[in-house]
Amino acid sequence: MKKPKRWFTLRNQIFISFMLLMVFVLGIASVLTYSRVSALLETNAEKHISQTALQANGRLDALIAQINTLTTQVATDDYVQQLLLAEVQGQETPFSSRQSLLPLFSDYQAYVTGIKSLELYTNDYRRLFPLNETQLIDTIDSQWINAANWGKGALVWIGVDPRDPSSVLALRRVSLLDRWFSSGGYLMVRIDRTYFQIHEQIDGDGGEYILLVDGNQRPVATNFSFPAEDLDLQGLLGNEGKNITIDGQEFIEVKQASKATGWTLVFFTPISYVTSGISALRTAVIASGAIGVLLFLFMSLSLSTMITRPIFRLIKAMRGARFGVLQPNPMFSKTMEINELNNSYNQMVDNMNELIRVVYEKELLQSRTELKALQAQINPHFLFNTLEAFYWSLEDKGEEELANLVVGMSSLFRYIISSPNQDEWVTMEDELEHVERYLQLMDIRLADRLTWSIDAGEFRHVKIPKLLIQPLVENAILHGVEKQIGQGKVSVSVESSEREGYVKVTVRDNGPGMDEDTLLGLMQAMEGGPSISTKGTGVGIVNVQRRLRLYFDGEQGEKHGLRVTSFPGEGTAVSFEIPSEYGGTV
Repeated sequence: MKKPKRWFTLRNQIFISFMLLMVFVLGIASVLTYSRVSALLETNAEKHISQTALQANGRLDALIAQINTLTTQVATDDYVQQLLLAEVQGQETPFSSRQSLLPLFSDYQAYVTGIKSLELYTNDYRRLFPLNETQLIDTIDSQWINAANWGKGALVWIGVDPRDPSSVLALRRVSLLDRWFSSGGYLMVRIDRTYFQIHEQIDGDGGEYILLVDGNQRPVATNFSFPAEDLDLQGLLGNEGKNITIDGQEFIEVKQASKATGWTLVFFTPISYVTSGISALRTAVIASGAIGVLLFLFMSLSLSTMITRPIFRLIKAMRGARFGVLQPNPMFSKTMEINELNNSYNQMVDNMNELIRVVYEKELLQSRTELKALQAQINPHFLFNTLEAFYWSLEDKGEEELANLVVGMSSLFRYIISSPNQDEWVTMEDELEHVERYLQLMDIRLADRLTWSIDAGEFRHVKIPKLLIQPLVENAILHGVEKQIGQGKVSVSVESSEREGYVKVTVRDNGPGMDEDTLLGLMQAMEGGPSISTKGTGVGIVNVQRRLRLYFDGEQGEKHGLRVTSFPGEGTAVSFEIPSEYGGTV
């Protein structure tokens, strides 16, 4: 008996999806072909003309603003104002002062690359700079001088210089700031025509063109492929309609006057661009076919992703088992085969997690049992009771010095092995009392070779991690006093630090000290390098360094640690700084 076919197999899903895809593509192609053609003719011309006008206007306004800003700075320059004020007051400008304008104007010209020269004239039209005797009235027509006077400091755009067609002229009256803004002279700027060259031509069948003419209808800039002088400017500017023929090609003409300069921008858009919508039907058909191909590829990619993504998720979940993480994959797939595979994996994960849990609990129970056995072997009460028995026995026999030694050892052990969770932080007074007991024991061992002092000042109640000072004292005795010939001295001092809110703890000895190489080796050992100690374990000072970093690093972004100062024959000083208010409750 054959099994019934199931519709939700991978093969059937792909077949149905491809059929729906082709129907969708044909429908979309038909709708797009007949809905977009009518709108293309209306929007094409508006789009091209508005973009061209916006680009050209923005470019021209930026160029004009640069020249206007520069000439304003020159006209208000202190040195220029002083020279023109002296001229108004009847003092003729000496040649040296005129010559000093050269570096000044050169600096200003450097800001705008299109400026050819800056020219400065007096009220009576004499030229102060450049250094020749050319009159302003001989350079430009008097109407532009009157326009500059009428503008009272505003920049007047003259246009193309008839004597030098490669230059564009602009003039402004210089107002004297210290003489009620009265006229002090004139500043004329000569600009290269290429400065206004507009490179806005759009590649295509003829492209779009822009023409800029001055107030005298002389061409300033254009992007025509032939000289602008060949154009009938009067006919172009006097055209009342929108359409015009240039060099055998029809254009739509749009004119726009500039208020700042009085010049005129003329935009020419080819008719062929506007009527390009005629071929929209053919384009739409081609676009529909291209869209169909892209959608077909996209759907194929989507289908393959739909198939492979659940498999990849399942593989990722399986890879997690290599790191000891066995988690079920909470995924549901509409494909029956993949869903069955995922269910089988989840069942396997559940079974393995159950086995791991049973084994873990057994091993944990065994570890706890072994730990309790080890803890029972080291009972601190037994140690304290034994030391106390030694004390009474020695006291009964009259060995008071040895009895005191046993008491000191008992206090040391009790301080060291007390519960770290409860006594991790102690007061400076408790820590120094522990150091004092240690020094007393060392005093008994070293007899008259050791003298010591402890000075806590006013910082006895500052909180400090336990056993932070005693290892430094031990290190001072081990490497300082014991290596010293004669009497050794160890001092512990607690004082205010130069940093606000910190206290400084210093342990000094008068031992033999260290040379530079030994000190460098010690610093490297403190930072995790090899130990240089030849006596003892050599871990005490490294332990203190690491604990300081663990406790205090990260506070206000600062690093904490030990500072070691030592010179041969002068002893060694080890210090550290800690916040005066830090740590848990003592």
